[in-house]
Amino acid sequence: MENMIQILARELGQKENNVANVVQLLDEGNTIPFIARYRKELHGAMDDTTLRALFDRLTYLRNLDTRRQEVKSSIDNQGKLTEELSAAIDNAATLAEVEDLYRPYKQKRRTRATMAREKGLAPLAEALMEQKRDMPAPEKLAEAYVDGDKGVESAAAALNGASDIIAETISDDAAIRKELREAIMKQGTLHTETIKEEDSVYRLYYDFTQLISKLAGHQVMAVNRGEKEEFLKVSVVFDRELALKSIERQVLTGASPVADFIRAAGADSYDRLLFPSLEREVRNLLTDSASEGAIRMFGLNLKPLLMQPPVKGHVTMGLDPGFAHGCKVAVIDGTGKVLDTTVVYPTYGQRQKEEAIARLSALVRKHGVEHIAIGNGTASRETEQMTVEMIRQLGGGVSYMIVNEAGASVYSASPLAAEEFPQFDVNLRSAVSIARRLQDPLAELVKIDPKAIGVGQYQHDCPQKQLDETLCGVVEDCVNAVGVDVNTASASLLGRVAGLNGTTAKNIVKYREDNGVFTTRKQLLKVPKLGPKAFEQSAGFLRVPESQQILDNTGVHPESYVAAEKLLERCGYSLQDVAKGEIALLPAKVKLLGIEKLAAEIGVGVPTLSDVVKELMKPGRDPRDELPAPILRTDVLDIKDLKPGMVLTGTVRNVIDFGVFVDIGVHQDGLVHISQVCNKFIKHPSEIVAVGDIVKVVVLEVDAAKHRISLSMRQVPKE
Repeated sequence: MENMIQILARELGQKENNVANVVQLLDEGNTIPFIARYRKELHGAMDDTTLRALFDRLTYLRNLDTRRQEVKSSIDNQGKLTEELSAAIDNAATLAEVEDLYRPYKQKRRTRATMAREKGLAPLAEALMEQKRDMPAPEKLAEAYVDGDKGVESAAAALNGASDIIAETISDDAAIRKELREAIMKQGTLHTETIKEEDSVYRLYYDFTQLISKLAGHQVMAVNRGEKEEFLKVSVVFDRELALKSIERQVLTGASPVADFIRAAGADSYDRLLFPSLEREVRNLLTDSASEGAIRMFGLNLKPLLMQPPVKGHVTMGLDPGFAHGCKVAVIDGTGKVLDTTVVYPTYGQRQKEEAIARLSALVRKHGVEHIAIGNGTASRETEQMTVEMIRQLGGGVSYMIVNEAGASVYSASPLAAEEFPQFDVNLRSAVSIARRLQDPLAELVKIDPKAIGVGQYQHDCPQKQLDETLCGVVEDCVNAVGVDVNTASASLLGRVAGLNGTTAKNIVKYREDNGVFTTRKQLLKVPKLGPKAFEQSAGFLRVPESQQILDNTGVHPESYVAAEKLLERCGYSLQDVAKGEIALLPAKVKLLGIEKLAAEIGVGVPTLSDVVKELMKPGRDPRDELPAPILRTDVLDIKDLKPGMVLTGTVRNVIDFGVFVDIGVHQDGLVHISQVCNKFIKHPSEIVAVGDIVKVVVLEVDAAKHRISLSMRQVPKE
């Protein structure tokens, strides 16, 4: 039998010793970002996604092993644990298989079978199950069990009780359950029908049948929600005759006088016990699988959204559109500091719109605003049109971008926002957040519950604990991939750094406020509750631009400083050369000397040496700057301006099972159906695009009344 390390290595396609090293590192309390970045020699350069998959699967296998021991102990306490049963439990590959094996030994509520056993009918059921060729007819055999004192008034009553015991025994048989479950998953169908006649978003499922094996995750989630909201009646359909034949194959031993009786008990077992139970299990399996897919998709979409290139160092105006309460406005400087706030009412009428343009133009001139971030919520379209009009009147020099404002209102009303901006109204805080999302999406979005960011699909129907863990892992990976300036980062951002938590993050900010900026990484060890382990895990991800030690502003871990200095010396450079950016030939020199030989000489592994070289080349570098810049616009398109055949450039806003939503500069995002993403067959659009990608699309169809735009990436004419 394979052990956990072997199973993980096989499933993840990794070497056993690398997997064993990761398990040991995790058990020692190391974080995944730290392991991914600074222990590459031990795990063969697995990325953070693979490491998280390993951690999740390791947790499942350990839980499975714990459950195996609990089940064996419970059965052993009943004096019923055989060597064969023990081996079967040890070999069970899933929790479902373990529970199937445990089912006959589980304490049950009172059933028809337990009541029959209480009447002394278990021996009769056992005798019937033996199915001997020379045994008497069932009615004759049952006569010996008639006992008025026990409530068995006749042979027929005795046979009914025995049938209930046999039916439950068949239903509890692990092999039968496994075979039928697999058959239903392969050949069964899911059928839905409407309960209400009214039109709804579930109309696609008012009369819907699909093979279970071909159901898409989004279909399962939609059906579940429709059932919960009492629009749909949902059922699993399976060929009953096929199921009964399967049961008979495993239960009937051949020709005997009781064969028809056993056959009837098998049919009763299937109709009354097995199928209803398996239907629930299959529905649960479908839901679990769909939830895992939705959570995985949310994580995939969230990562590129967080990693969008920042538009740093520019004075930015944030507009939080609205009808009733007007458009909230905040102007921030290049570092995110609030310079001005106001509220304008461009949707109240032409006069108010002109007043709004005049007031915003004055703010643009006063503060030298270069970019405008507009939230994509209510009244966004009207606000965008006003902005374009203002840019024209100003004679250019300003550009704008529509920003996803999901979660801005959640943040604005949070204690964190109140602490950060006690002097501002809740609505004005959201305008600040929108402006900062353009300047540095990651630093602003970490303040918000990842679920509220809104790049998922049916996220509110997923297991929330699992969703939180996945999304928080994505946020953590992004923050650590970028690195954090310890002297400017908020407690929210610091709290996502590997090895730090809410308390140590707040302590860093307080230490900074009390003692001034950090001037070395080592100073972090003076922060209350930030001990050696937390320092080891976090130091490489924290940047100290004010430090005289240039390595403190790179991703080189303090444990590798000596190695970095040896490398520079060996190649004829110094730390001063790094600070001046005068080491352009370093990679070439490393190649000339031989990276394996150099790594051995310096005392580090090849992956670590490669990373050190990259970091030395660009101290303080932001990996997001290497990505395509976001699209900033100066003009607006109306949905009425769109015509089939138009080729436009847009930004991918969301990737879901059936397609891609693209912002093409119209208030409504267009949909690229999965069939229009590319020329080859793909299982999922995420194979080709990610949130934040800049793509070219051609307009296929426009339905202005329903605000629907159909796009194609596949049919874009070649240049």
